[in-house]
Amino acid sequence: EEEEEGGDYVRLGSTVTVLDKEFNEEESYKIVGSQEADPMNGRISEESPFGKALLGKAVGEVAVVEAPAGNIEYEVVAIQR
Repeated sequence: EEEEEGGDYVRLGSTVTVLDKEFNEEESYKIVGSQEADPMNGRISEESPFGKALLGKAVGEVAVVEAPAGNIEYEVVAIQR
């Protein structure tokens, strides 16, 4: 059951704005189930490494995504439901 109130933390259904700490660029993504994922259109699966790193984070927290080229850090800037 989804909660109606605000976006205190990233969860399934959240739209998250993150700051890529390496390139200093903001990007927005919606966290969705694996069947709905469409990364080219900003819909990230909760089961992907990026989705897993963001789940449970609050505004101001940093998510670290493990990538083949090394860890990538994203700061959570905003969360919307």
